[in-house]
Amino acid sequence: MVPPMRALVTGGSGFIGSNLVDALVERGDEVTVIDDLSTGRRQNLEGAVSRGAELCVVDVRDRAEVGAVFARATPEVVFHMAAQIDVRRSMADPMTDMRINVGGTINVLDAARGSGVRRVVNTSTGGAIYGEGKILPAPEDHPVAPESPYGLSKFCAEGYCDLYHRMHGLSTVSLRYGNVYGPRQDPLGEAGVVAIFCGLLLDGKSPTVFGDGLQTRDYVYAGDVVAANLAAAGASATGSINIGTGVESTVLDIAATLSDHSANGFEPQLAPARPGEVRHIALEPSRARAELEWTAQVSLAAGLERTLTALR
Repeated sequence: MVPPMRALVTGGSGFIGSNLVDALVERGDEVTVIDDLSTGRRQNLEGAVSRGAELCVVDVRDRAEVGAVFARATPEVVFHMAAQIDVRRSMADPMTDMRINVGGTINVLDAARGSGVRRVVNTSTGGAIYGEGKILPAPEDHPVAPESPYGLSKFCAEGYCDLYHRMHGLSTVSLRYGNVYGPRQDPLGEAGVVAIFCGLLLDGKSPTVFGDGLQTRDYVYAGDVVAANLAAAGASATGSINIGTGVESTVLDIAATLSDHSANGFEPQLAPARPGEVRHIALEPSRARAELEWTAQVSLAAGLERTLTALR
């Protein structure tokens, strides 16, 4: 039995963050959420707030407000999930992407250091940092070759986490997610294809696939990612750790698996490929298995079924 702790979750009203908040509340932790509600949804936290979680509507770019919340909440563990996650927006406005993903992370690290936080678990990304997979599945020492400002800003945020560990002794770890999908998913994220396809299936519409549909990703279920965060909070490992399945799945695989849940079929329509899209990526999860004692438990078929059930 894990003793209750004071936890703070930035971006806690978002897709992954709200699932994590639910898990923390369920096990009896005292939870404070920082979120500006720009993409997260207040209703994602209704259950958690009714059970004692506190939502502070604050932008992570606001250094003073972030520091004030930390000073009042005195968290032991921080899960930093607040981010600008839209690759297309990062391409159009890299400065805003940087201010949120890098500047916001620095504000969180400073506040954590000033309020005596024991551990910071930072949310990062595998595919967007590694770029096109040269080694598959990609290990943590895979060459860094982001193909968007989003990937670069998340890599910079990781660097600041490492720097604060070296300079100030702040215990930090960055979890490099695969393509996370599941209940409450936002279609803007890296695994947005799952949310989009599920919505189309339920509406009786056909999906659009850009390119030939054979591009691959490492799809990891949100519940498994929540478990990885909880494991990382209690571990001592630092640096960057992949959180994925190590398995490549194509976009056509997603459509084919979902078609089993459609009475009218779910035949994808092909459209021209989008420029700059990574062709193949999957994450090598052996470090997470060894140092966090974590392994993904939910298969793609089971995870897609759970996602559809939650949407119905």
